[in-house]
Amino acid sequence: MEHVPALDEDLKKTLGPATAKVLAEQLGLHTALDLLHHYPRRYAERGELTSLAELADQIDEHVTVVAQVADARLLTYQGSRGGGKRLEVTITDGSGRLQLVFFGAGVHKPHKELLPGSRAMFAGKVSKFNNKLQLAHPAYEPLGADASDRDAATAFAGRLIPIYPACAKMESWKITKCVDAVLPGIDEVVDPLPPALREGRGLVPLTEALLKIHRPTTKADVEDARQRLKWDEAFVLQVALARRRHDDSQLPAVPRRAAPGGLLDSFDAKLPFTLTEGQQTVSKEIFDDLATSHPMHRLLQGEVGSGKTMVALRAMLAVVDSGGQAAMLAPTEVLAQQHHRSITEMMGELAEGGLLGGSDRGTKVVLLTGSMGMPARRQALLDLVTGEAGVVIGTHALIEDKVRFHDLGLVVVDEQHRFGVEQRDALRSKGKQPPHLLVMTATPIPRTVAMTVFGDLETSVLDQLPAGRSPIATHVVPAKDKPHFLTRAWERVREEVENGHQAYVVCPRIGDGEDEPKKKKAAEEDGDKRPPLAVLEIAEQLVKGPLSGLSVEVLHGRMDPADKDDVMRRFAAGEVKVLVATTVIEVGVNVPNSTVMVIMDADRFGVSQLHQLRGRVGRGSAPGLCLLVSEMHEASPARARLAAVAATLDGFELSRIDLEQRREGDVLGQAQSGVRSSLRMLAVIEDEEVIAQAREEATRVVAADPDLEGLPGLRTALDALLDTEREQYLEKG
Repeated sequence: MEHVPALDEDLKKTLGPATAKVLAEQLGLHTALDLLHHYPRRYAERGELTSLAELADQIDEHVTVVAQVADARLLTYQGSRGGGKRLEVTITDGSGRLQLVFFGAGVHKPHKELLPGSRAMFAGKVSKFNNKLQLAHPAYEPLGADASDRDAATAFAGRLIPIYPACAKMESWKITKCVDAVLPGIDEVVDPLPPALREGRGLVPLTEALLKIHRPTTKADVEDARQRLKWDEAFVLQVALARRRHDDSQLPAVPRRAAPGGLLDSFDAKLPFTLTEGQQTVSKEIFDDLATSHPMHRLLQGEVGSGKTMVALRAMLAVVDSGGQAAMLAPTEVLAQQHHRSITEMMGELAEGGLLGGSDRGTKVVLLTGSMGMPARRQALLDLVTGEAGVVIGTHALIEDKVRFHDLGLVVVDEQHRFGVEQRDALRSKGKQPPHLLVMTATPIPRTVAMTVFGDLETSVLDQLPAGRSPIATHVVPAKDKPHFLTRAWERVREEVENGHQAYVVCPRIGDGEDEPKKKKAAEEDGDKRPPLAVLEIAEQLVKGPLSGLSVEVLHGRMDPADKDDVMRRFAAGEVKVLVATTVIEVGVNVPNSTVMVIMDADRFGVSQLHQLRGRVGRGSAPGLCLLVSEMHEASPARARLAAVAATLDGFELSRIDLEQRREGDVLGQAQSGVRSSLRMLAVIEDEEVIAQAREEATRVVAADPDLEGLPGLRTALDALLDTEREQYLEKG
């Protein structure tokens, strides 16, 4: 009797060790269930030929095409040892032609099988030879109708051929055969959807969906299957998030209310401006959450420069008022130091609690980073454990075991997409009871992503810029086509400096030798033979050339922390006029006197990153100017991306464009462990409706049965998802 594989069985038993090894190493597929969830990328029809016209964009990529042989020529040439043979086959699909070449001993079999008029599937790496596209020594699978029965032949011609995500060592049709081997075990698959939900939504059973996705007979089969599998992914993920929200809501927390006439009131009284309506609304949402006896979990999204830090600081002061401590976690030392400096300045004497000349209502504001000297670090740790410091700002150093708090009441995480859920939890575990949590991001997140990745958090949005903020004009500078535009860009920088302002010049690379090989390789993979422009090289050129005589300094991530801080301090004080930097200035750096930014090789940055960078200028009363320098051709997708950034200051609109162009994985960042790897069928942007409905259903299911005791299938799927997340996190750790 034929072996029916168990779904969790290692593929070695079913497919043999060699095939199992390739599937595991190249495609990350280890069990029969993994293989069943390795869905076809698309489908080819035997009666309709796949488009060859699209291959021009896929040079060096591994492709599978279905086409017909137009002609085949066997040529003899002088090889190193006498005569050699070369078979040239031209295939066509009506949209284009493609040449296949086979050499030496490899010509005999295709010479017999690839006859004009025959049809086959071909797989190989697209390359260019003599300006023509070709596949050299492609693997192929003839599509000959072997059925003599005419009806069977017709059915054969109309059948959809699954084209799987493949690799050089495992062609799509070999994966088809592997899937055929595990399909008999399909009835064992546990259905995670509650029957009432599945029937209510008109979704097909899971076994039927898997059969239809792998072996469809019609396009309607594929659509039914996709709809069902999208629901599985969305629903299981939303259940995980709903359970997290539910568990959090069961935790006790100390309610934190600002004391009348206390630190917060004193701070508000000395503010030289009024808060925007948006800041007031969001502050009220936060204060209401802080006053409850279970922990706040809130995501604060705000446009670049919308005043998120002010909102977060007021929440921190309210907690200090109630006798607790507040910690702010920043992703980089530069940002932690910047926050510490700006918060200390905003608070004035209120940040000098316990010090001579400090306010009796004040508290101590402490900085804690990995590079601090031992005496300063020891003092900071002492201030935290005694409760002397009400506010602490730091990097990952805050998460270390040695760090103890007197009474941690609020954790503020800045730039959440740089931290994983586990890092957030590590800091939260330092409270006597779970502290309240406020997560901030200046990368606007479309609603669907907020529901998927930050689905365990309530969301507040700040979309109003504070009064006095100036608009930022953005222009693309085509350095190659119009070099005089670049000359004019440097003139504009000089004019701004002469008018008493300051400038940033941003480059994608440091240029100190250490980053050379990696950046060069990345440039070549992008099809660009020129390595990205570097901070150290550009700074030198500017000092000797267009910006000679001005005070120009560099800033990048590999500098000594004390040097970095010194440069930032002098730039903030106005002593340094032009800062040539990498993206270390991307978030949080606040120098209101900076009015112009030139981004070199701007096409090498993502849309959201450009928007973030641009937000460093126009922070004062003078208008901001951002110049995006690119050598890319006007018709290239990279230039279209830059044009989109220049056309709008709306970060939400740009994040949507970014997500559509780059897929969600890149935008969300690696730190959101597991989520990305668990989404195979669901596209976060396109499937907004499915995600929103799944969130509602998940909330309802978890409220009725928090431990999912009545839904064993869902429980199993959830355990599998959480295992993936944990595994991902451990690999990264």
